[in-house]
Amino acid sequence: MRILASDPIAEKGLNILREEGFIVDEKTKLSEEELIKIIPQYDALIVRSETKVTARIIEAAENLKIIGRAGVGVDNIDLAAASKKGIIVVNSPEGNTIAAAEHTFALMMALLRNIPQAHAALKEGKWMRKEFTGYELRGKTVGIIGLGRIGTAVAKRVKAFETRVIGYDPFISEERAQMLGITLMSLEELLQNSDIVTMHLPLNNETRNLINRERLKLMKKSAFIINCARGGIIDEEALYEALKAGEIAGAALDVFSKEPLTESPLFELPNVIVTPHLGASTKEAQINVAIDVAREIASVLKGGLAQNAVNFPAMDKESYQRLKPYINLAEKLGNFLAQILSGGLLAAEIVYNGSAFKEETRPLTLAALKGLLDPLLMERVNYVNAPVVAKERGIKVRETVMENGADYTNLITLKVTTEKGERIIAGTLFRNNEPRIVQIDQYRVDVVPEGYKLFVPHKDQPLMIGKVGIILGEKGINIAGMQLGRITPGGDAVMVLSLDHPADGDSIKAIAAIPGIYEVKAVSL
Repeated sequence: MRILASDPIAEKGLNILREEGFIVDEKTKLSEEELIKIIPQYDALIVRSETKVTARIIEAAENLKIIGRAGVGVDNIDLAAASKKGIIVVNSPEGNTIAAAEHTFALMMALLRNIPQAHAALKEGKWMRKEFTGYELRGKTVGIIGLGRIGTAVAKRVKAFETRVIGYDPFISEERAQMLGITLMSLEELLQNSDIVTMHLPLNNETRNLINRERLKLMKKSAFIINCARGGIIDEEALYEALKAGEIAGAALDVFSKEPLTESPLFELPNVIVTPHLGASTKEAQINVAIDVAREIASVLKGGLAQNAVNFPAMDKESYQRLKPYINLAEKLGNFLAQILSGGLLAAEIVYNGSAFKEETRPLTLAALKGLLDPLLMERVNYVNAPVVAKERGIKVRETVMENGADYTNLITLKVTTEKGERIIAGTLFRNNEPRIVQIDQYRVDVVPEGYKLFVPHKDQPLMIGKVGIILGEKGINIAGMQLGRITPGGDAVMVLSLDHPADGDSIKAIAAIPGIYEVKAVSL
């Protein structure tokens, strides 16, 4: 498989991919047209912020499976186009956390103490102590907008300076904020009460120009504002007017709505400090993000999961490790069921029983959908585009979470409705996270979901198992294991055979011809 790095990426990251056996090409400063011409030959693309991965590039990417952003922000990647085509987009949300937090802190201190201005004046031969009297950070109220990884890291550091920390983030709970020592407020309340406001948000339709003229007017005249997150979160024209009119005391900006930027009215103001998007520009951060993304790409190209996919539910490492066996189980359940279905697919319901599913079920639902749809459709289905594919085909998807009510501590049940009726499969994890299928339709079974299987519903009567075994034996197909599920003696039953090799067409036909056999389905997991 071939991987293209279209922006400068730390060699330690690229070497990880080469050591895994991938071919890595480094071609930077490509135009959109140049990238469109060469992208069909690549399985993965690594970028930083320079390359704009447009819908046209994604459309031309015939073999692309994953796009890796060596950094946090992915606003230079058309996520909608990537998701529709089933291309996973990953970033490195933790690799540059400390670098961005420290740069925020550096700008904060420089802003309060007039360090860049004093430095420039002294180098020009001016000794200006009185003019550059600054402020102490201790005792100030610091307002943090966005309490993700970087915002939280800033809060932790700024609290060491004996400050009061307040925050705005509609997605954080009061309990979590209290653990961090942060008082949650509305955005308007935060702006009114802060001595220093710092941004730590992604740029999207909701956050673009979040800090506009009206909100800048809410701030104290003595307040400072810092943006190390994304250009465009602050309305730069409104900020210029507020600073020039003395409505706020100063600003420090590392990011701008258009980059690179070398001229701006903001640069002319003495109470503005600027840096050229240096938040993640440390030696350590560049290596960390390259390594993180390389590992994600290697995992996906080798058939594994992405921990930090932005168009797949992101999870912290602890949640990922805890849910990974269940994600695998959910996909296996969907895959098994897909191979025994008949009739057009109408609806799918995933029911989660147990405490393991309290926090997050979305990754499991995506895995179940991928397993269910991939064997049924001609197009590629993965964790990213599975919901889109289901919606486009009118398949209704529902998920239900129940704390108990099952015979197992934690149970995943997939119920599928087709034009010919309903089918059910359920599974759980045994000791050492070993996956098991424990129910197929109304039958209790104990099936390891791997390898080659034969699914054989039949009438429960003597010699059924023997006749099936003889046919397979005559074909040289060894039976590694067998599970039988039935409700009442002499009624309907189901046989699930585990085989060392897949059953051929003739064997399946011969088994299907046995009186009392209802159907025979070959399953490969």
